[in-house]
Amino acid sequence: MVRTWKAGRFELTYTHGKPLIMGIVNVTPDSFSDGGKHHKTSLAIEHARKLVEQGAQILDIGGESTRPGALGVDADEEWARVADVLKELMNWNVPLSIDTMKADVMARAVNLGVDILNDVNGFRDAGAEAVLAQSNAGAVVMHMQGEPRTMQNSPQYNHVVNDVEAFLNQRMLALEQMGVQASRILVDPGFGFGKTLQHNIDLLRATPLFSTLGAGVLVGVSRKRMIAELTGQADPALRTAGSVAAANYAAQHGAAVLRVHDVRETVEALKVAFALNQ
Repeated sequence: MVRTWKAGRFELTYTHGKPLIMGIVNVTPDSFSDGGKHHKTSLAIEHARKLVEQGAQILDIGGESTRPGALGVDADEEWARVADVLKELMNWNVPLSIDTMKADVMARAVNLGVDILNDVNGFRDAGAEAVLAQSNAGAVVMHMQGEPRTMQNSPQYNHVVNDVEAFLNQRMLALEQMGVQASRILVDPGFGFGKTLQHNIDLLRATPLFSTLGAGVLVGVSRKRMIAELTGQADPALRTAGSVAAANYAAQHGAAVLRVHDVRETVEALKVAFALNQ
C-alpha cells in the first residue's frame, strides 16, 4: 500500500520495503560521524549534491550537534551555520529538512520555505508546536530521554518500547490538537538518544508497532554507537556495513524514512532486497 507524507512543497510517497532515503548534511564543527568535514557552506552544498546524485530523496540539514555529551549552541549561531546552505538548496527542488530543537530556528527555516522540521526533542521547546501548526511543514517527532549532554548517563525505562510508544502517541495527540494533521507527522523512536544497546535493539524490532500510531516511522541508526557495539568498529566512517544492515532490517519491517550518511550503499542494498522479496 502506498502511503503519503505531506511535507511543505511535497507529497512524498513510500511503500513497505521502499522507504524514502534522507541524506544527512551536518553543518557543524563537532558532529560524531564526520567531525566537521562539511561545516563550511561550500563543502556542505557539495556534500548535499553528492547525496542527491547517489539517490537521497530528502536532505536533512543540521547546525547543532546532538551527539552524546554535546554542548548546545544558541539559536543565532545555529542559524548562521545553516542559513546559506538552506538558501542554496531551496533552488534544487529537493525536500529540505532542518534538524533543530529550537522554535526560533524552526520559524526562520519555515519562513525560508523549508519543508520538514526534524526535532529530536519532540517539539517540546516553547513555541515549537505553534511554529509547526502555523506552517505546512512535515514533522519528525523524536523521543529523547534527558538532553544530549547527559542522555547516555545510565538511561532507565520501565519498558522501553511501551514507554517510547506512549511518549510518541502523546506528542502526536498534542500536535493534532494544535491542528497538525497526522499525514504531516513521522515518529522517530530516537535510537541512541538516552538508550542502551539493548534498548536500541528492542526499539528497532518494534518498528511495525510504531507504525500503528497513525504516522510513518523514521529510523536513524546510521553510524551510531549501537552499530559500533555490534560490529566492534570504533571509527564511525567504517560503520557502513552495519548501518546498511540495520537500515535494510528497518525497511523490511515497514520504516517510512531512513536517515543515513551512506546513501549510495543504502539505496543499492535496498534495491536488491526489494527485488528478492517480490
